[in-house]
Amino acid sequence: MEKQETSSDLVVLGLGYVGLPLAAEAVSAGLRVTGFDVSTRVVDGLNEAVSHIDDLSSDDVNSMLAKGFSATTDPACLATAHTIVICVPTPLSPEGGPDLGAVTSASKAIAAHLSPGTLVILESTTYPGTTEEVVRPLLEESGLVAGADFHLAFSPERIDPGNATFGVANTPKVVGGLTEECGQAAAAFYEHFVNTVVRTRGTREAEMAKLLENTYRHVNIALVNEMAVFCQELGIDLWDSIAAAATKPFGFQAFYPGPGVGGHCIPIDPNYLSYKVKTLGYPFRFVELAQEINGRMPAYVTQRAQELLNDSGLALSRSKVLLLGVTYKADIADQRESPARPVARKLAAKGATLTYHDPHVESWQVDGVDVPRSTDLEQAMADADLTVLLTDHSEYRPKLLTEYARLLLDTRGVLRRSEDEGVDLTAREGLSVL
Repeated sequence: MEKQETSSDLVVLGLGYVGLPLAAEAVSAGLRVTGFDVSTRVVDGLNEAVSHIDDLSSDDVNSMLAKGFSATTDPACLATAHTIVICVPTPLSPEGGPDLGAVTSASKAIAAHLSPGTLVILESTTYPGTTEEVVRPLLEESGLVAGADFHLAFSPERIDPGNATFGVANTPKVVGGLTEECGQAAAAFYEHFVNTVVRTRGTREAEMAKLLENTYRHVNIALVNEMAVFCQELGIDLWDSIAAAATKPFGFQAFYPGPGVGGHCIPIDPNYLSYKVKTLGYPFRFVELAQEINGRMPAYVTQRAQELLNDSGLALSRSKVLLLGVTYKADIADQRESPARPVARKLAAKGATLTYHDPHVESWQVDGVDVPRSTDLEQAMADADLTVLLTDHSEYRPKLLTEYARLLLDTRGVLRRSEDEGVDLTAREGLSVL
């Protein structure tokens, strides 16, 4: 059964990887918090103290409930909220542009229950201008005026799933208000449970800050991914070069190649910025090129896999290939935009027989087809003609990989960490780092 409070300091709209940690931090600070989500499964699970995200355990949710948190699918909770924070997904449309369907639905639901004096904050990543041009008009259908009758602001989420060091409280919070007073109200709200609040001139600057952060990463990852391709041809150990460059105490930040990019931020967010730039009639060449380079990495991984097998006298079309790790980053269960799926798709298209191992994923499908899961890691590597490491879960230690894998393609540089375990990579053939 759903529980509803008569009023809340905060209603978090959208209880996923962004909204639930925000709600948890606010609850810990003593705020009365209600969570609103359209998913009955999510709401019922939370009210029964079952977590559905990596960063919060079911014990954490139980603690939230004990402190007065409740989840609901009833939008009536919005009417008595002092603050409403929108944390809904902003994926790409099938055409590759922004899909603001969840944001517009959330805004309409708020408008139907909006009260004077309410603070509404959008946290969902989007293109500059969304808060003012999309959310504001929908909220004002309530008859209330933003900046006069209610406060409106944008504050980009900075959740990094699986990060044990930085969470909601100790990650600086960027805030931009529609007006100066709106910005002050939003900053005062976050100061209840965030250590550092950073004000921007307005909502557009806050929206741009988020996209700048992720576009920066997107472009630099593309740079090293492209370098990985030609360094292989030139016989250069790029991982060694990156390690050497990283010794410079200024002017350089290390980025590493991989099988592609995953998660919500890097594969998707820069496209929101590219979309906005295109509305001005300009191409955003850096983003478009980065997308092209990162997007072709699964094909490059497939090519390298085929070459490794060929060097051993094996054909990919008749080989058993084990994929290690299918999530988008290490030691979490989040599969959003994981490059493992396009890699698997391309390997299967060339006739490979696939299995996967992932301690965080019990079942996995590619294009609706189940990929068999191996639970005995050592036996699975011994049985496979080729093992492709796609996600560097902590379980995949260099010594274990080199001992049991018959052929190994390491796309995450785990073998480059082998010095700590005394593994001599020159002692045997069939080990290759992307």
